[in-house]
Amino acid sequence: MKILDGKSIAKRVKDELKEKVARFVRERGREISLAVVMVGNNSASAVYVRNKIKAAEYVGIRSLSFVLPENAAQSDVEEIVRSLAADESVDGILVQLPLPPQIDENAVLSLIPPEKDVDGFTDVNVGRLLLGKDCSAACTPKGIMTMLKSEGISLSGKNAVVVGRSNIVGKPIALMLLKENCTVTVCHSKTQNLGEICKNADILVAAIGKPRFIRADMVKDGATVIDVGINRTENGLVGDVDFDGVKEKAAFITPVPGGVGPMTIASLMENTYKCALKRVGNSARKGEE
Repeated sequence: MKILDGKSIAKRVKDELKEKVARFVRERGREISLAVVMVGNNSASAVYVRNKIKAAEYVGIRSLSFVLPENAAQSDVEEIVRSLAADESVDGILVQLPLPPQIDENAVLSLIPPEKDVDGFTDVNVGRLLLGKDCSAACTPKGIMTMLKSEGISLSGKNAVVVGRSNIVGKPIALMLLKENCTVTVCHSKTQNLGEICKNADILVAAIGKPRFIRADMVKDGATVIDVGINRTENGLVGDVDFDGVKEKAAFITPVPGGVGPMTIASLMENTYKCALKRVGNSARKGEE
């Protein structure tokens, strides 16, 4: 069994990106900017935002933070996103989810221009992912794919099972695995015989949001197990996988914390850099017209 160390892989990604960002600044004569919008005081969201800002600082990306109160109105959130969308100095916009119940999440996300969508949540980027085109892909699935490829884990022809069908993780990771020629099964709360389906997986991705839900008897010997879950319990943070039991059967497994989480943030930095590159390219083409 080998533990997939997301921290070390993410550091390699960020170190490479740091050089690219520095070169961009030298050649273009301007910084790359990422704007983060957060509504409310959700403690988990606050931690994520701090980590994202810290990563941006490390790779040389300027970060802008906009924090609104928990009772903010829809119009307040939309006004900020619209202003950032129009600001030519901003390359990427991230609206931290979840939003408070009074805020229409889809309406807010729809205001982010696809070329500034570093989270990969807009309709255009989701559609491009579905069609297999170049896009800003959702950061957590993108990070998972980077991790798998960096370890040389074979994907083509393998059975992949994704437990969870969220728009943020489950659906996009299924599409990415399918693009790599996996045979993909997506499971969810209504799936029957879930344990038997999971036992057929060469690649098992757990993103269901239930502590230690995936047990050893649900895992095939020699499987690669990716744990996306982050659940707060009395004993601290645990994933969706019963790590102690499953690690005895898996060939590769991600820990929680220290697995998928760091890769998500590294992918966000990559997306921000690529958005800046594309925006510079588009500006150059406009100038030539």
